[in-house]
Amino acid sequence: MSILEFPAQQDDNTAEPLNFGSQEQAAGFVLRIAQLAAFERFFALFPAHDIKISEYSVLVGIALNPGVRQGVLADFLKIKWSNMTKLVRTLEDRTLIGRRVPKNDRRSVELYVTEEGHKLIDSVSQDMETSDRKAFQMLSDDEHTQLLVLLRKVAGWPPRGADAKGPQ
Repeated sequence: MSILEFPAQQDDNTAEPLNFGSQEQAAGFVLRIAQLAAFERFFALFPAHDIKISEYSVLVGIALNPGVRQGVLADFLKIKWSNMTKLVRTLEDRTLIGRRVPKNDRRSVELYVTEEGHKLIDSVSQDMETSDRKAFQMLSDDEHTQLLVLLRKVAGWPPRGADAKGPQ
């Protein structure tokens, strides 16, 4: 049986699994399909909020890294600089973030989250966590932890929290 089975869209409502051969053993291919499936489940579960997921990710990144520069955040999140400029402008227009020029380097601009931005994070964060966990409910807690460890490794991110300790 195929690792990946996708119901083919047919007029008679019958589903046949599609075979992708060696692609099913290609980590990048399976990761991309898993990403799309996870996003689909996540967005179906995530309650409506007045913020896009990409905006929320940038907002949280700024909140947890006050003073971060826009380019550094864009590079870390793999967002094109031109797209990051639009995201930052949107968040700034909504008074969720602000910019300030540090006294020690007048050429750079630091980002910070406003009080309004912190309130929005507080109102969205629980729904975000709940929706994410429900989107991956087919995984046990150990599998979920292992998935995060492996994804962080693939992303080139250092271990965090429980996965920083390594095998016990």
